[in-house]
Amino acid sequence: MTTSAVAAIDCGTNSTRLLVADDTGRELVRLMRITRLGQGVDRTNVLAPEAIARTVSVLEEYRRSIDSFGAGRIRMVATSAVRDAENGAAFTEAAKAAVGADPEVLSGTEEGALAYRGASADLDSFDGDTLVVDIGGGSTEITLGRAGSVSSVSLQLGCVRLTERFFKGDPPTVAEVSAARLAITDALIGGEAALPALVNLDRARRLVGLAGTVSTLASLKLGVAEYDLEKLHHATLTLEEIRGMCDMLASLSVRDRRGLVGMVPGREDVLLAGALVLEAVADRYRCDEVIASEKDILDGIVLSIL
Repeated sequence: MTTSAVAAIDCGTNSTRLLVADDTGRELVRLMRITRLGQGVDRTNVLAPEAIARTVSVLEEYRRSIDSFGAGRIRMVATSAVRDAENGAAFTEAAKAAVGADPEVLSGTEEGALAYRGASADLDSFDGDTLVVDIGGGSTEITLGRAGSVSSVSLQLGCVRLTERFFKGDPPTVAEVSAARLAITDALIGGEAALPALVNLDRARRLVGLAGTVSTLASLKLGVAEYDLEKLHHATLTLEEIRGMCDMLASLSVRDRRGLVGMVPGREDVLLAGALVLEAVADRYRCDEVIASEKDILDGIVLSIL
């Protein structure tokens, strides 16, 4: 036990995650639970009572873990689902009661900046532009690091949101996949209006992908049956490989996806939508490969505390 430990909690649209680290930033425990807090929010603009209950139950579990490490400082954030929901306060009040800390509802650009900070902390130095794409359940943040400055745009392109909006068939129809791809392209064009530097990237550029979609695609590529940080962190996915996985996932039912070696349980229904976002970002910004990072917003939150 160390009283100088700190804790970061990310209440996302699809998953709720915890990172406890010591006062040097060294990871003590990292946990993830699929809670689907954003269930139905795209359609109803309301957090479902059962989704709040699922997430709060996990937060109570996390509080016990935090106490076991004696972590004295906690920063808990909530993102797209709570941002969008009319009853977001119902969740933040319950989350505060469970954890003992006030959840911060981040804006999309704040979310992007924290994710970039976490992902870039252990990247090799690089002279050109670095794009970090954080594909969440309700939104996707694209953050551009250029010459020491960081700017971000948040798009309504989450894997849960897109799945609920477009994929009714199981497996989805060709028309459904095409409609999702068109919506993703339209959103990227809108993002470029908000962050014009995206259309004028350096000739030297790299793309770093974060969150469950990217981690699961890397896991599928490598055939990792159980989570392995060393194998997945900074693994690469080529654009051609991502396209192939999009086609493969689109051809399979949710049940069949569940049986793939490397599939993370709870992501099988939403992985295709996230993969389509990653494919579109890599293609549009002419990045032939994506670096998968297991360091993300949680690491950025820990750094912000320390």
